[in-house]
Amino acid sequence: MNVSQVMIGYLKAAGIGHIFGYPGDPSVEVLEAARSAGMEFVLGRREGTAGLMAQAYATVTGRPGVCLSTLGPGSSNLVNAVANAWLDRVPLLAISGQIEGKREAFFTHQVLDHNRLFSPVSKWTTTIRPDTVATVMRKALRVATAERPGSVHLTTAADVVGAKASDDRIVLPPLEAQQSVQGFAAPGADADPVKRLKYAKRPMVLAGISALRAGAGPALARFAQSVGCPVVVAPMAKGVLAEDHPLYAGTLDMACNQTLWDFLKRADLLVCAGFDAVELIKPWALSVPTIHVDSTPNTDQIYPAELELVGPVGGILDALAGACGSLGRWSEKEIAAHREGLRKAYYEGRVAGKLNPTDVIDVVRAALPRETIASTDVGSHKLLVGQGWTTYQPRTMLMTNGLSSMGYSLPAAIAAKMVHRERTVVSFIGDGGFAMVQGELGLASALKLGIVVIVFCDNSLNRIELKQAQRNYASWGTLIEPVDIARLAPAMGCDGVRVDNATALHDALARRSPERPLVIGAVIDPAQYAAQF
Repeated sequence: MNVSQVMIGYLKAAGIGHIFGYPGDPSVEVLEAARSAGMEFVLGRREGTAGLMAQAYATVTGRPGVCLSTLGPGSSNLVNAVANAWLDRVPLLAISGQIEGKREAFFTHQVLDHNRLFSPVSKWTTTIRPDTVATVMRKALRVATAERPGSVHLTTAADVVGAKASDDRIVLPPLEAQQSVQGFAAPGADADPVKRLKYAKRPMVLAGISALRAGAGPALARFAQSVGCPVVVAPMAKGVLAEDHPLYAGTLDMACNQTLWDFLKRADLLVCAGFDAVELIKPWALSVPTIHVDSTPNTDQIYPAELELVGPVGGILDALAGACGSLGRWSEKEIAAHREGLRKAYYEGRVAGKLNPTDVIDVVRAALPRETIASTDVGSHKLLVGQGWTTYQPRTMLMTNGLSSMGYSLPAAIAAKMVHRERTVVSFIGDGGFAMVQGELGLASALKLGIVVIVFCDNSLNRIELKQAQRNYASWGTLIEPVDIARLAPAMGCDGVRVDNATALHDALARRSPERPLVIGAVIDPAQYAAQF
């Protein structure tokens, strides 16, 4: 086998069926190896969005995503996606071509030092060689998927991709963390978590993305039911506990943020189950005794934890539940009252007779199936979607909340629909993020992906405009020209409509096609954003 065939052999063995990218001359051999192996190559409209598709592919499938670029500007355009996967804790293999090795040391045209470029924003960077290709691919897959998962960057030189591989044995490493349970207690602390739970009168759980990655949702539900405690989830963990579960208590650091933090302050013991502080947008606001349950130790120290239980999140939760028995600390009536207060806070600032952001979310949620996969972009709308979009299953709410890169939602929806063509997929995106990636509508149309794209149209970068208003500054440098989506969408092979009321939005959704993307420009009144944030 040549080097490219070994690389593709490892991807196939890992169950990866898609590569997203924008190729160049050094990519030709890789493309041919992928084609011959029956993989699907998805030609994004630029490297950055292709990388975001690969990230979403990994989030939806649980397998590493793979993206491909050429050298020079191709590799530099990929940096944002690599950084996004790194901080979102998503396994990603990014492969960039390079000039031939014999010229790289002195040639300058389109030559960038990939290791220096990608090292600050990835778990590992290296160069593929014929005598190390199998070993490097094995390590790349293991590093990308090991806790905490993230991105790995590989460089393939033009004179290497087609060369005969001397290191060609395909032996797949384990792609799930192999963990043992360990305990840690701060000096002087009571090191028995079971005693702490039995002593607590108002315990709560804060569940995060590590719990979702570990498939710990069922164990989380069993633990919460056994102890009788509410569960607050981090945004990227939405769906780890179905949001119609009587113990679900809301999503942290989205809309109604203060309501959630005030609720958490009522706890006398907090169990952080796979919670990753990369999602926090403000400093830790609690002084509640905390038990850290995760696949990795609490080395961030964003929040203090008196006890650390390190290992499989689901296994630890089940062990604690079994040891504690039924405690019944909170009644479902108490938690329901909290949720009702959260719901009232969520609708604050609605303007009668206008299309409010929460109206858009409500209409779309009611019109689409329970198992719908949703993605959201970054901006004011994300905070409302993150709290208000009801999620029932893990890996069905796609968002970036580590690096939080604008332009994520549409590429994510495309990747999700490619993986689950039988599912309804909806993308929520602001008009600012949409302007960055609207070229990908052509890809969605060419692939016959009947996704629904909801564009919140308020003609501004609202998050920044609100900051300007808080300082009594004019809206300057934050305004976006209106786009006629009803004309733009057909030019990209999609259906498009502009709506400014809930009835028109509902009617537009009722006419969606299974194979033709539908783009809805929802002209909203942004006053609710100002009231909420």
